[in-house]
Amino acid sequence: MDSFPFTPPICLLRPTSNMVIREGKHVDKEGRLHLPGLHNWDYPKSTVVGLLTEMISKFEEDPPLSSKMTVDNKDPHELLAFVSNLQINDGGRTHDQQNIKVSVIGGGDLGMSSVMSILSKCKVDKLVFIDIAESSTKGGSTDLEMFSLPKVEVSKDLSASAGSRVVVVTANSWSSEQSYVSVVQNNVDMYRGIIPTVAQLSPNAVMLIASQPVDIMSHVAWRQSCLPPTHVIGAGCNLDSERLSHILDINLNAHKPAWVIGELSDNKVAVMSKTGHSSNVQPEIAAGSSSTKPLLDRAFEMMKNRGQRSWSVGLSIADITNSILTNKMKTHSVSTLAQGWGGIGAEVFLSLPCIMGTNGSMRLAGVSLGQEEDSKLRESVTSLSNLISQLRI
Repeated sequence: MDSFPFTPPICLLRPTSNMVIREGKHVDKEGRLHLPGLHNWDYPKSTVVGLLTEMISKFEEDPPLSSKMTVDNKDPHELLAFVSNLQINDGGRTHDQQNIKVSVIGGGDLGMSSVMSILSKCKVDKLVFIDIAESSTKGGSTDLEMFSLPKVEVSKDLSASAGSRVVVVTANSWSSEQSYVSVVQNNVDMYRGIIPTVAQLSPNAVMLIASQPVDIMSHVAWRQSCLPPTHVIGAGCNLDSERLSHILDINLNAHKPAWVIGELSDNKVAVMSKTGHSSNVQPEIAAGSSSTKPLLDRAFEMMKNRGQRSWSVGLSIADITNSILTNKMKTHSVSTLAQGWGGIGAEVFLSLPCIMGTNGSMRLAGVSLGQEEDSKLRESVTSLSNLISQLRI
C-alpha cells in the first residue's frame, strides 16, 4: 500500500508463482483493487482495519486469485471462509464476550448520574466508579461504598479500569484562575495524569468524554491517548439532538431523525435526516433547504428552556454507552474529529452525526449547509482552533 494514510492507498495484488489473478468486478487484469473503501478514503476516519474487513467481504463473493492446476488443488473459497472467521480490530485483540465492563472516571453529580443511568440502561457485568482526587467534581464514592450496589466497584486507582469496553470521563478541575485559557489548561493538566494510563489499560475501549468544554477536552483526550479518532468521542450535542428529534416527532409531527451539530455553544445548528425513523437504510443528512429551516427553527425555539442538568446528561451518556456495548449502530451527534467533513480543514472536534457501535464511531457524510448554518460552523472551527493552539497538551 503506497501513499498511506493521508491519501487513498494504492493496492495491488502480487500473486506467487503458483497463483494467477482472476479479473473481476473488484480487480483489474493488472491486479489493481477497486473498492468503495479505497475510492472514499477519508483519513483519519478510514483505517486499514476497515479496509481489510471490506476486502474479506467482497473477495468472499468474488475471489481475486486462483491457484494453477495441481493435483492438490483446493477451492479458494475454503481459504476465504477461514479468513472471514478471523476477528480483526485496531488493537489486535478481540473483546472478552463474557465480561462487559464500563468505567466512569470522575465523581460529583455527573459522575454519579452516569453510574446510575448506565446501570439502569445497559447490561454490564461490572461498572467501576473511580473518584479522582485531583478533580473538583468529586464525591459520591463513599455513598456507593456504604450502600454496596450490585456490579459496582468503587476505587481511587485507575488500574481498576483495566479491560473496559467503554471509559466515561466526567472529571473536571476548575480553579479560581481569571483567564478562561488557564481554567481549561487546569483540565488539560489533570487529563495528562489520567488519559494515557487509561488508554494503556483499555487499548480497545471507546473513550466517552463529558468534561467541559467537551469539544476541547475530547480533542485533548484523543491527542493524549494515541487511540484512533473513532475510539475517542465526546457527549457533545447528543442530548440536544435527542430532545430535538422528540419535539419534531411528538409536537411538530415530523417523523424524521434530526441532529444538533457543531460546537456545544450558541453556534450549534440543526440538521435533519433524508429518511424517516422506520427506514432500514443508513441515514443521510439532508442538505440545508428553505423548506426544513422553519421547522427546525421552531423546534430549536421550543428547546430553549431545557438546561443541561447532570441527570439528563447522565441519561444521554448511558444511551451512547448502550449503543456501543450492543453494537446498535444508532446515529448519535457526538463530538468527533471533524477534519475532512464538509470541507473542514482544521484539526478540531465538533459534534457530528456518527453511527455508534462496538468499533466506535463512523461519521455520516458531509452535506452543503445553509449560509447561516455554515457560517456558525466555520466560526466555531476558528474559535476552537485558536483555543487549542494556546493549550499545552
